[in-house]
Amino acid sequence: MKIVRRRRGLALVGAGLAVVGIIGAVVSTRMTARRADASRMAADPATRSRFERAIKELDLIRPAPRKLAQDFTVPTKDGRPFRLAEHRGKVVFINFWATWCPPCREEMPTLERLYEQSRREGLVVLAVSVDGDSQSVAPFVNEQRLTFAIGLDPNMTVSTTYGVRGLPASFIIDRDGYLAAVALGPRTWDNAASKALVEGLSR
Repeated sequence: MKIVRRRRGLALVGAGLAVVGIIGAVVSTRMTARRADASRMAADPATRSRFERAIKELDLIRPAPRKLAQDFTVPTKDGRPFRLAEHRGKVVFINFWATWCPPCREEMPTLERLYEQSRREGLVVLAVSVDGDSQSVAPFVNEQRLTFAIGLDPNMTVSTTYGVRGLPASFIIDRDGYLAAVALGPRTWDNAASKALVEGLSR
């Protein structure tokens, strides 16, 4: 996915895949977290099978080796800061988007429906807007009646940290704080595969 820089942020100009500098360093607890994750999945082979099928159906990238997702703090539309580390123990879905990005706008309602279906299981969704003018975000969010957290990243600080080169881009983080999967480009998130993905990571 080739991307050119504009004053308003990122703009999609082609197709391809690039993931650069997505994650921070691996810490000493990595192997412990890996064993815990494998143990949860092994306890329920059916869940494991659905999880693996979901990865394939959604065409997600699985980082190897597993690495901790880099912590960050971003202001939200509601004025409250969102810090990733404070949500350890929950599955966190981070989506980078912009109001001027048509695929992002089309994807948002499906992400809202996934959140509505899975929030009771502990799913946390943060949609990080890279709009240069943050004033354009609230009208769209209100129009779509989005209920998950909306982060504001007009200077693209967080998106640069995660190596975002195209929009939309989604990063799914497991309960131990490790990056479980990456989606480059839009997806339909309100389907059985997405639900199975969240359920598998929530075990």
